[in-house]
Amino acid sequence: MALLEVNNFVVHYGEIQALKGISLKVDEGELITLIGANGAGKTTLLNAMTGVIKPTSGEVTFKGKVITQLRSDTIVRLGISHVPEGRKIFSELTAEENLIAGAYILNSKSRVKENLEQVYDLFPQLAERRKQEGGTLSGGEQQMLAIARGIMSDPEILFLDEPSLGLAPLIIEKIFDFIIQINKIGKSILLVEQNANIALQVASYGYVLETGNVTIEDKTTNLRDNEIVKKAYLGIA
Repeated sequence: MALLEVNNFVVHYGEIQALKGISLKVDEGELITLIGANGAGKTTLLNAMTGVIKPTSGEVTFKGKVITQLRSDTIVRLGISHVPEGRKIFSELTAEENLIAGAYILNSKSRVKENLEQVYDLFPQLAERRKQEGGTLSGGEQQMLAIARGIMSDPEILFLDEPSLGLAPLIIEKIFDFIIQINKIGKSILLVEQNANIALQVASYGYVLETGNVTIEDKTTNLRDNEIVKKAYLGIA
């Protein structure tokens, strides 16, 4: 049984069909990627999976339980954390206050403290900036903070939406090193990413989304050699 499974997911915005029957799965411990151009439906899929918007039809199951109609806060409590596109940190709160906000579902102060220590081990730069307001951090530090806040609730799976967006190449490499480390400590990851080059390097399996449809899926080693993927997403003619 897959940890997370999406079956025949359909989403409309009014008369526009944004997702046209998407199916995918993530097994425990996997790092899976979903690549595609702007407007392909990647963010819509994550928002519908986490209760931000309601699907027209289809279902999402998590650990065998259907979660399609649940509220977003209930989905978080089940063990799913969504790091949205554009970071969306609290700019007037300190880095540490942002992190603590990510642990709002935890009732134990000792667990919050343990999670903070784990996050600071993973992201030592954030430990140095813990008393600094989020809005004064660099773009890369804000993205680190958004991801770190996402794991403060002890999720079993992390949804990452465009973590490379707007960042310089060297910072992107650093961010993806952190993503690999998070996967290694046992977190499953569904990575939505427009930068196909790096996404296909770090993930083990990938889905290609085009205008609301999954058009190709395969092991990332095969996707990197796929002529359509190479031409459309990797810049290789």
